[in-house]
Amino acid sequence: MAAVLKNSELVIGGVSIAPGERELIDLRVAPMYTHDDLSINVQVLRGRRPGPTLFISAAIHGDEINGVEIIRRLLQHKALKNLRGNLLAIPIVNVYGFLNHTRYLPDGRDLNRSFPGSSKGSLTGRVAHTFVKEVVKQCTHGIDLHTGARHRSNFPQIRADLDDEQAAEMTRAFGVPLAIDAKIRDGSLRDCAGDLGIPVILYEAGEALRFEEVYIRAGVRGIINVMRSIGMLPVSRSRKAHPEPIISNETTWVRAGESGVLRTFAALGDKVSEGQTLAIVADPLGASETPILAPSSGVVIGRTNLPLVYEGDATFHIANYGRRASAVERHVEQFQEAHATDEQAPMDPEDAPIV
Repeated sequence: MAAVLKNSELVIGGVSIAPGERELIDLRVAPMYTHDDLSINVQVLRGRRPGPTLFISAAIHGDEINGVEIIRRLLQHKALKNLRGNLLAIPIVNVYGFLNHTRYLPDGRDLNRSFPGSSKGSLTGRVAHTFVKEVVKQCTHGIDLHTGARHRSNFPQIRADLDDEQAAEMTRAFGVPLAIDAKIRDGSLRDCAGDLGIPVILYEAGEALRFEEVYIRAGVRGIINVMRSIGMLPVSRSRKAHPEPIISNETTWVRAGESGVLRTFAALGDKVSEGQTLAIVADPLGASETPILAPSSGVVIGRTNLPLVYEGDATFHIANYGRRASAVERHVEQFQEAHATDEQAPMDPEDAPIV
């Protein structure tokens, strides 16, 4: 059962938000060296009735922008008029990286390895501290939105600590076919939130600096599904139930054995068998070709988009499913068919934003 907070006073950034109100809060962070002010924008929506408090964050890595569009659409969603509890939406956490199209902050640190941060630490540590103090500690649940890095795409997946029953419930509700029982990394937002007793799941989909319509729609729909699951929105009686994701406990990076020109044969979401040729690395002069083989059976959940590789470069990310790979393949095909139709067809009325 999701935690429910009474409709008591909610204060963020020194601003009090009452039940039924919607407020944009600017959390001041260090100004640029040109003396221009910078803020993390937090859109706060409070339902008139009590319920959980959920944060949705994006662009912790400043070049991962699919989540920015997911949150923009979510905030226009007509379902929010029936909100219970509180929604805190933060489309751009790493404002410095977002402005410069980069993953990291100006001090070169990774924000998602810097939580909970410190008010007296590095620039990245101070941003992390502000976010935890003003947002995370106010919440009962969280969803963090990510993509692959530059020139690397991820198939839609949920990453979570599935030993946490609340995180597992959110994962089942989201509605994508694949889930990774992912080890929590020190300094990550999930690590920090877990220490505070707040379940957080991570939605990975797409590539940095790209908007991908299918993955954006799946993200908006997934968040709405989670909000229904934890009691923030009424359950939809008209929507068909989606299959629960199939969980992988192990993933493997496949690396190039040689430097050269890469020709790939496996796409995102493909089922692959142990020993299958995933790609060939060729000498640009045509002198040699070296195959890249799948080390185990599974599903491709990530891959490089660059056709040029050095020896040791990560080329494919495979989730190991063993005998369940065929079931995963069916889940993936159903997801792709449904969302390929979505891309061409009008949006489902339940998913339509308020215009």
